[in-house]
Amino acid sequence: MENLKYPIGRFSYNPEESDLKLQESMQVINEFPGKLETLLASMSPEQMDTPYRPEGWTARQVVHHVADSHTHALMRFKWSLTEDEPTIKAYLEAKNAQLPDYQLPVESALHILKGVHMKWKCIMENMSSADWDRGYHHPQTNRFFSLKEAAALYEWHCLHHYGHLEICKASGK
Repeated sequence: MENLKYPIGRFSYNPEESDLKLQESMQVINEFPGKLETLLASMSPEQMDTPYRPEGWTARQVVHHVADSHTHALMRFKWSLTEDEPTIKAYLEAKNAQLPDYQLPVESALHILKGVHMKWKCIMENMSSADWDRGYHHPQTNRFFSLKEAAALYEWHCLHHYGHLEICKASGK
């Protein structure tokens, strides 16, 4: 079950490697919408409604979740660059996945994701090294995330959910 839940493993972050990893994180984030679009184009309607694990989300729900999550990520970056260590608003991802918009065609979420990533890329490419040390306080974990760590986290998030979608594709008809 662990491999289905975490197809690329759990997130880990080493601050000592953060400068080296930053360019890789940015590249994965920048390329993700196109990579995702290619994968989704090869999936059938049955695969879209296939969960990646028992009691897990369907591929459709995963795509909508990623659009929501990365919208939050963009705003977390913006708040961190314009405020001093803001406390972000956490949200209940599992409850969001039960809302009716998660049953819409995935193209609606893909459009959002493309726009969010275009804006996010512009911001990241224009950040100074000092900007990457800025960050936010997460109320659920009660700790500070630098934007370097956040970039690594969202790189992992892209690859993590891409792995879920590959499972759905392989499991569906």
